[in-house]
Parts: sequence; C-alpha cells; structure tokens
Amino acid sequence: MTELVDRIAGAPISWGVCEVPGWGWQFDPETVLAEMRDAGLAATEFGPDGFLPEDPAEKAKTLADVGLRAVGGFVPVVLHDPAYDPAPEVTTALDGFVAAGATTLVLAAATGQDGYDDRPVLDETGWSTLLANLDKLAELAAARGVLATIHPHVGTMVENAEDVEHILNGSSIGLTVDTGHLLIGGVDPVALVVKHTGRVRHTHLKDVDAAWAARVQAGEVSYTDAVRQGMYRPLGAGDIDITLIVATLEEAGYDGWYVLEQDTILPQRPTGEGPVVDVRASIAHLREIAGRV
Repeated sequence: MTELVDRIAGAPISWGVCEVPGWGWQFDPETVLAEMRDAGLAATEFGPDGFLPEDPAEKAKTLADVGLRAVGGFVPVVLHDPAYDPAPEVTTALDGFVAAGATTLVLAAATGQDGYDDRPVLDETGWSTLLANLDKLAELAAARGVLATIHPHVGTMVENAEDVEHILNGSSIGLTVDTGHLLIGGVDPVALVVKHTGRVRHTHLKDVDAAWAARVQAGEVSYTDAVRQGMYRPLGAGDIDITLIVATLEEAGYDGWYVLEQDTILPQRPTGEGPVVDVRASIAHLREIAGRV
C-alpha cells in the first residue's frame, strides 16, 4: 500500500477557486499549482471547468510541468431528472480524465440550480432515477478504468443523513467522504466512516467549526455566508476527529487519496501569503497523524 504521505493531494478551492458564480476573487492556476508543489502536495483535483486547460493533453502537461499528479475531480451533474440522461456529460468528463491519467471521478448530485444555498425535495421517481444513474455511471467509469464515487455535498440532492442512507441502501457506488460537508449536512463523519468503512473510496478532509455548522443546519445562515465567515478550519483546528477517521481508513487498508479541501472565499487578492498558510498547517497535521497510524 502506498504510504499515506504520498497520498495527500490538494484542491483549488482551498485557494478560493470555485465553480459557483460570484464566489469570490480567483487565483490563477500558475500560482495555485506552484504553491501546491512547494507545500509538498503529491497531486491535485482538477478544479472547476476553465481553471486548467480544456484540452486533456495540455491539462496533463500543465500538472506534470510542476510535478503534480492528476487525482481527478468534482463533477456536479443532474442525476434525478427522468428527462435528462447524464451519461453523455459524464462521458465527456471521462475522456479528459483518461487522457490526463486521472483515476477518480467525484460525482455530485446537482440540483440544476446555481450555488449551494437551496435545493428541491425529491419524490420517489426522483430517487429511483438518481440511484439508477449512479450505478449506470459507476459502470461507465469502470469501463474506462476510472473509479466513480458520489460526494454527499451541502446544497445538492445528496446532503443529509437520510440522503446518505438512500445511497448506501439503494446503490453500489462508493462514497467520497467529505468530512466537512457531512457534518454540515447533519451526518457524523466519524460514525459514517466507522460503520461503512468499505464504502469509502475517496476522501476530502476538512475541519469545521461546529458552531457555524449548526447555524447552517438551523437555517440561521447560508452555507456561502458561513464559508465566508471562516466555518472551515485547518485540519486539527476544528471540531472533527480527523485522526480517528484516518486511522479507521488506514487500518482497513484504504489506499485512496486524502484531498485537503478547505473551502475558501476570498473577497480580494490577499496582501500576504494567503490561503497557502492554512494548507501548510493541514499538511503538517496530516503528516503528524501519518506518523502515528
């Protein structure tokens, strides 16, 4: 099994780069990738469309030129609409993944709306459609040598504990465990990992201020505003037991990536070092855990 420290990857959103319109000031890819490399990350997820070159060969070269491997990436797609077939959209994404040597497709059950502050409620038909699409897309990806997972995510059709149970009981697709989004959606990420270790195929590590998460759950503040106010913390500085999650996965033989993903909103270009300071703190914490598990 590859050493844990060699499976620590980054994500552009830790630098404030996000697909949501109006999210905040955006760093250029040259700066983000150079800071990832200099911080000691082994690989990165792709980030939103347009962040890296669209051409797969150019995308792969851009990463290789700075010494980073391609993990894959986050692909939000509508899965619950019986009138919409997500396979062509995902096939296009997979073409880029395969060409760039990426191995992990992180699906999110998009609402069809912009942003993550609201979502519709699914009926029985919607759930049946979503679950069938997940299994179909997992098979589609596997045929291309890519591992497909579903990412429970705030403001998508798979967000809370009931939604996650639907996925676990109604499909065979593996999970991307995003420790932050699970907690904010009302799911205990530690309990989920302990109970369903074998379903975890990819991991996004975040730490969270639980007080802000509770306010989002209660509807007192939007997800976006809570991110803007610093709901996400560097690993070890929030309220999630990252050590137990990592130890549980490693003991079970998990050999997937640990993607450091601390959602960040930047109102303007930072005057100092910027988000890389928190990224370095998270890397140091995870390496310290790696020395003990």
